[in-house]
Amino acid sequence: MPFPDRYDVLIVGAGHAGSQAAIALRQRGFDGTIALLGDEPSLPYERPPLSKEYLAGDKPFERILLRPASFWDDRRITLLPGQTVVEVDPDAHTVTTAEGAAVGYGTLIWATGGVPRRLPCATHDLVGVHSVRTRADVDRMIAELPAVDRVVVIGGGYIGLEAAAVLTKLGKRVTVLEAQDRVLARVTGAAVSQFYEAEHRAHGVDVRTSVGVSGIEGATGMVSGVRLVDGDVVPCQMVIVGIGIIPAVGPLLDAGADGGANGSDGVRVDDHCRTTVPDIFAIGDCAAHANAFAEGRVIRLESVQNANDQATIVAKTLTGTPEPYHAMPWFWSNQYDLKLQTVGLSSGYDQTVLRGDPATRSFSLIYLKAGRVIALDCINRVRDYVQGRALVTGSVEVDAAVLADTSIELKTLGVAAIER
Repeated sequence: MPFPDRYDVLIVGAGHAGSQAAIALRQRGFDGTIALLGDEPSLPYERPPLSKEYLAGDKPFERILLRPASFWDDRRITLLPGQTVVEVDPDAHTVTTAEGAAVGYGTLIWATGGVPRRLPCATHDLVGVHSVRTRADVDRMIAELPAVDRVVVIGGGYIGLEAAAVLTKLGKRVTVLEAQDRVLARVTGAAVSQFYEAEHRAHGVDVRTSVGVSGIEGATGMVSGVRLVDGDVVPCQMVIVGIGIIPAVGPLLDAGADGGANGSDGVRVDDHCRTTVPDIFAIGDCAAHANAFAEGRVIRLESVQNANDQATIVAKTLTGTPEPYHAMPWFWSNQYDLKLQTVGLSSGYDQTVLRGDPATRSFSLIYLKAGRVIALDCINRVRDYVQGRALVTGSVEVDAAVLADTSIELKTLGVAAIER
């Protein structure tokens, strides 16, 4: 293998979290050897555009690279592309790749994210069945699209709806199948779900909720339709499965790291992103941590914000300035000409306040618990998103009528809370 036997810091996973960890270490003056090992053959790149601008053809791959090749060379960060770690030996401080090579580490940072959750049916491997997780996934979709008229998207979450929006704009007839009674049910309130369902239907998408999928139909190795539990078959030439991910933490759990009661929930880390195994950290989508904005519950956050912030926390620890993780969660989703920006975590809310009129396609849904603001969903309303952060950070108690009054800027409510 064309790499040394050992690195001071070995980062497994070359997505947002792993890449940012390497960058942050150099920014903070770390002078030891660093290697960034990833299972894809390309330079590290941004993931969010895959289901949006890259799929649409609006951005070529070069424009979604996190950094050019020269950046990594200039900062003495060794890239080890096309490698998959299958074993971790915490006693020997080594990892073993699928090709059988052993690589030593002083500190290991695990940033592997997850793999797409598959449907429990053998026909998942038919040609035309896709997930949206890597560049290769989307490249296969793009190559098939000229011969595709109908697409079925299984899962009405962010990824599924973003892909549906792009494919509709590309002239495809799209059906979205969601098992729950509304789209985005896991992450938003009913008002936001209803708004997005209406928007997609207005653009010609056949949105079906409360439906179950029993299998994928195929002929001569190609997908031909999706069979529902009621026996109906939705014909298509392409299926996109967007039903979540499974954290890629198997080698860590095998090495003794705590994965909680259910290893599929990721690997447990403390507030400095340490696992229970010495000299091994975990960050990003695969790291289960106690989050202050979730009232201390152990959760995983699948977001660029979380990936980058946890990477910085590890870099601070390794350069002698440790700091606990306490970052405000935020997310975004682009669909059609709509920009959804979320700040905070809405899980556990007991009240929502609608700020603005959804008919104008610019409004916010504010989530409260026991009278205090815990999150905002802002659709084409950047000012609310920016100003509402202070309300979430301060867990500000505000009267619902005041929050709903669009003549009152949210920043005045946040300032008042800070002054108190």
